[in-house]
Amino acid sequence: MKKYMKYIAPYWLYFILAPLCMFVEVACDVQIPYYAGQIINLGVENGDSAQIMKLTAIMLVYILLAISSGVGAAYFATKASVNFACDVREDVFKKIQGFSFVNIDKFSTGSLITRLTNDITQIQQLVVMCLRMLIRSPGMLIGSIIMAYTINSQIALVFVVLVPILSIIIYVVVRLSYQKFVFLQQKIDELNSRVREVLVNIRVIKAFTREEHEEEKFKNVNSTLRDTSLTAYRITLLQTPLLTIAVNIATIVVLWLGSVALEADQILIGDISALITYLTQVLASVGMLAMIFMQSSKSIVSSKRISEVLDLDVELADGNNNKTVNTGNIRFDNVSFKYTHSNNEMVLNNISVDIKSGETIGIIGSTGCGKTSFAHLIPRLYDTNIGDVYVDGVNVKDYTLHNLREGVAVVLQNNILFSGTIKDNLMWGDANANMETIEQMAQWSASYEFISHFKDGYDTTVEQGAVNLSGGQKQRLCIARALLKKPKIIILDDSTSAVDTATERKINGHLYNDLKDTTKIIIAQRITSIINASKIIVMDKGEIEAIGTHEELLENCLTYQEIYNSQMGGLS
Repeated sequence: MKKYMKYIAPYWLYFILAPLCMFVEVACDVQIPYYAGQIINLGVENGDSAQIMKLTAIMLVYILLAISSGVGAAYFATKASVNFACDVREDVFKKIQGFSFVNIDKFSTGSLITRLTNDITQIQQLVVMCLRMLIRSPGMLIGSIIMAYTINSQIALVFVVLVPILSIIIYVVVRLSYQKFVFLQQKIDELNSRVREVLVNIRVIKAFTREEHEEEKFKNVNSTLRDTSLTAYRITLLQTPLLTIAVNIATIVVLWLGSVALEADQILIGDISALITYLTQVLASVGMLAMIFMQSSKSIVSSKRISEVLDLDVELADGNNNKTVNTGNIRFDNVSFKYTHSNNEMVLNNISVDIKSGETIGIIGSTGCGKTSFAHLIPRLYDTNIGDVYVDGVNVKDYTLHNLREGVAVVLQNNILFSGTIKDNLMWGDANANMETIEQMAQWSASYEFISHFKDGYDTTVEQGAVNLSGGQKQRLCIARALLKKPKIIILDDSTSAVDTATERKINGHLYNDLKDTTKIIIAQRITSIINASKIIVMDKGEIEAIGTHEELLENCLTYQEIYNSQMGGLS
């Protein structure tokens, strides 16, 4: 929990004022039963209305002080806990933003969402409970026992015996429930992941009429969560009746001892009333301690899960070289690579290739041959396992990630657009771009025409998941966004697969003619996408089978010939 001290420091005043207010409230609360008893003893029993008025006035002062200090404690505790949770959440989000793809692969999306929301909320609840109850509970417990002792030391022994019994009950319940809450958080992760997957793919589900299938899968996950929740909370539900039974038995004992003492003129009726009230306060204070311990068991689980994120070493650390990408030369030097979560063979094997600035490089091969993995190593989305990748003669590991990725634009296979307007999405490439530049890149990416047909043009709203745009439109907008970045290297990973060949030729025409100084890497399934490339790399099973122009490969590379024949209907 030491790591959380830095989140407390900025709000130290709230963390001090809340317990101070609570201390005042406790000091007042333990006085109220005493004065209530004295009203009975000195006022009601003697019929002394003046004494009743005097003692009632004193008791009211304590009540008002307790209420006002309680409100203050609640206010300061809320301010402290809310700000604390806000800062933790920002740091966790920032940490996730800095994750490499390797780091992200360690967690499911649903798990990260749960950690950012539910887990941090659990810790926030513990903070507010501690600030409000950690002083009140032991303070009231000790204060009630002391006040009971001043009234009657023999009867006060009942309180002394009761406290260990209540403590044992709390300990056993917390001990039994801890592991259940660990399992519960895991099931919440699974539910969130299932819901997210369904919402993201809802159109596919409907297209294949798989609603009932998904409902059944959700029902299974939800039922498991329900059963886990019931198991965890069933244990905690034992706590309240057990505590109540113990206190009720103690109340009976106090009444019996009180009646004996009353007959012997050793105690007054008002004192017995005060003792019963103090006994109730003991129950309340122990109940509060039980709540803190129960919340602690949940929060400890959540704290460990958050620490897993905050303490995770980022796989890709910044290099010490402050250089920027200036020309776009690329060199792979005996590179081999595999995803760390996989125990399979290398995805890339002994890749060595030189790519000159301004060249257009086509990459083609069967599905799973390593084309995308090859491209991901250039902007250092992953690190190599063996060998090195160089950009402008500098090892990509020596660049700062910011400087390297500022010089490289990537259009991924999954065309991701964000909620907002078309203009907002395009300006991810250049936040300071003017409309003239935006429109130019829209023309180069063949987006200008369909944007113009929208009623609101560039201010057209992109809905969540870009569901109001076609696949081809999303691809073209992603290309425009990358072009706006004015990169030295642009990587297009199967980025024109959803557009027709005429549109693709138009896009490629601009890439070849207007980006002559930019190194272009085009990963494609269609030969027509790369037929005019400076060089074409043919990949197979993670290795480079051949490199050459279209004509050279058509003559010398069997794999390329087979792809060409399957797509173009035979050699020309």
